[in-house]
Amino acid sequence: MQKPALILTNVVLFSVTSLICLLLVPLEAITKGFDSTEIIACIILIWFSGLSITAGYHRLWAHKAYDAHPLIKVLFALGGALALQNSILHWASDHRVHHKHVDDNDRDPYSAGRGFWFSHIGWMLREYQANRYQDYNNCRDLQKDKVVMWQHRHYLVLTLATNIGLPVMLGWLNGDVWGMLLLAGVLRLAVVHHVTFFINSLAHMWGKQSYTDKNSARDNGLLALFTFGEGYHNFHHIFEYDYRNGIRWWHFDPTKWLIRGLSFIGLSSNLRKVPEQRIEKARVEMQLKNVQRKVAHLPNASVLSQRVQKEYELLVEKMTAYYDIKKRLLEIKKRQVAEQYEKLDLDYKYRELRQAFVLAKSRWIEMHKLQTNYS
Repeated sequence: MQKPALILTNVVLFSVTSLICLLLVPLEAITKGFDSTEIIACIILIWFSGLSITAGYHRLWAHKAYDAHPLIKVLFALGGALALQNSILHWASDHRVHHKHVDDNDRDPYSAGRGFWFSHIGWMLREYQANRYQDYNNCRDLQKDKVVMWQHRHYLVLTLATNIGLPVMLGWLNGDVWGMLLLAGVLRLAVVHHVTFFINSLAHMWGKQSYTDKNSARDNGLLALFTFGEGYHNFHHIFEYDYRNGIRWWHFDPTKWLIRGLSFIGLSSNLRKVPEQRIEKARVEMQLKNVQRKVAHLPNASVLSQRVQKEYELLVEKMTAYYDIKKRLLEIKKRQVAEQYEKLDLDYKYRELRQAFVLAKSRWIEMHKLQTNYS
């Protein structure tokens, strides 16, 4: 079968940036070195462009896991252009197709079933999706977003301004344009590219299936360290609308922390979370499957399997009862808080109106005395 035609723009981009990182960056480091300003600028831009993809492109726009202030949307749109991974609209459309048809080698744009190379970068080097007309039908909601469409229309200008203009300006201010271009421009771009691509490749091949085995996605805490918290990918593929990937407090998920932090100052809102009961049920179901697989090869497999199933059913029964009671208690507490707030509000209004009443009554008495004296 003949392979699709190469996408020359992408082939040249990835080839040139890789060669520069492998040859020119080390050469510059050895012969001249990079100063602290260039290193700091590189790190800051890695985080800015990387988080613009994870918090912006991915969790905000592709999955609508929360809402963001227009200012944050504009920043993420600029950071996404800096990351050079296509426009928000195109990226989100591809990603939604990926979730809908995950591991389907014919319809998943970057199916891990076609191997590491294909899912990591190969799918972008050839016209594998030439037959899929990109009408963005699965992103009708995003087509109503002014920031998304502004970035989509001006994407080329924005990418040139951020990937060339910004490093050149920083280099000019620092007195070394070439060094800044190499480090904060090219090296930064290549790092963010491959960090993001690891989610499509390694996160579907390396790690645990903690919540589901219906797709290839894996949870990997080590991978989360390099992907701004996106390494908890098995959780994400079953609960894609949750603004978190790492749900435990110790999980390294700076994207989650950023979104949550923005909510404290009113720049993000409507943070979506999957109910704890659904998460625990998915985890226990996977544990049941794993135990059943292990006991299946034992001599008394039938007896053990029945015992495991019985314990599982008992656990689910108790779990359901526990979360039902917990939900009712939370509802009662919410009502109590609301009632307490209402009481405080009424107390305040009572004191305010009592003071106004006393003052009005005093003025009325004075007025009455005045009328009495005149009569």
